Amino acid sequence: MSNKECISMILAGGQGTRLAALTTKIAKPAIPFGGTCRLIDFTLSNCYNSGIDTIGVLTSKDPFEMNRQIGSGMGENIYDTCCDVHVLPPYIYKNGDDSYSGTANAIYQNIKFIEQFNPKYVLILSGDHVYKMDYNLLLEFHKEKGADVTISVIEVPWADASRFGIMATLPDGTITEFAEKPVKPKSNLASMGVYIFTWERLKYYLECDEEIPNSCHDFGKDIIPTMLAQGENVFAYHFNDYWKDVGTVEGFHAAHMDLLLSPPAFVIQEETWPVYSTLTSYLPQLTATLTPSNKTLINKECSILGQIEDVVIFPGTYIDRQAIVKNSVVMPGASIGPGAYVEQAIIGPCAVVEKDCIVRGGMNCEGSIAIVGEKVVVSTQTASV
Repeated sequence: MSNKECISMILAGGQGTRLAALTTKIAKPAIPFGGTCRLIDFTLSNCYNSGIDTIGVLTSKDPFEMNRQIGSGMGENIYDTCCDVHVLPPYIYKNGDDSYSGTANAIYQNIKFIEQFNPKYVLILSGDHVYKMDYNLLLEFHKEKGADVTISVIEVPWADASRFGIMATLPDGTITEFAEKPVKPKSNLASMGVYIFTWERLKYYLECDEEIPNSCHDFGKDIIPTMLAQGENVFAYHFNDYWKDVGTVEGFHAAHMDLLLSPPAFVIQEETWPVYSTLTSYLPQLTATLTPSNKTLINKECSILGQIEDVVIFPGTYIDRQAIVKNSVVMPGASIGPGAYVEQAIIGPCAVVEKDCIVRGGMNCEGSIAIVGEKVVVSTQTASV
């Protein structure tokens, strides 16, 4: 048995129903993002850059597929060489179901995996958020406070607060109230889905929770409220940099548009905190560049013959002559035919928009995003949300 001060567990099995057609074939964390990587790459790179070298990846979908995605491209050289990354198989219940019954249950079912490292602290992460974070700062805060659990928090717009776990805190960071997705939130201080637990206390509460028949076995709905009620030391760590929940079509699109701002709201590739890509299962040598003239993030492995503006374009895409693409995301291997018009849309991997077709968001609802799923062919003259 090894003795690790801290290991991380990444919850990467989300079905991503709010991302509609993008997640019919792959788990949300494996979705390509920003022209150069996948969503899970941000969390994996944060771990690597923070020096956390023991990582468990929990998925309720095909573990072989997630293993292939993580173990390809730069990930094969970085994570396999410098990190101990384990893609853990789903737990199989007696009824044959292979989906965890909640986020806490996912960790509970992998207690034996965690205990082989004898950690003092366990970092629980999501695999579908866009951000860069030094987890060492979170760990130091947790130790300084003598916390049983520390939740990384960020202020979100009031209009979005009901989508998150919302809390009230004292000036020293002590959490006094926690409500998971409240209908009428009392604050806009939201959980980022980043938790660090003292393992001894977490294990105790996981085992207690598993014995409660009507529990949702969820961190936000069950574990955190119970720890608060029992008087445990529950603290909030304020994060003041860029963080985006891309669990909805609108959030996914908005995060891509943030890359195009001048200056960009978020920069994926920086020397001081690089994001290592596992996207090369689509195409190799990803080197995206920003073209200031039309605010477009475009990859060199593309063929662009049409007009583009405010677009993030992934490798292997083809945009034909007289096609117009605006305010959109065009994902790996997608093809847009001659004379097609695409605006305020997400075109999924290997999808096809045929000649003279129109794909435009906001046609039925102002502010909405049109979405074309992976390998879908749009052949009608007009496609809306």
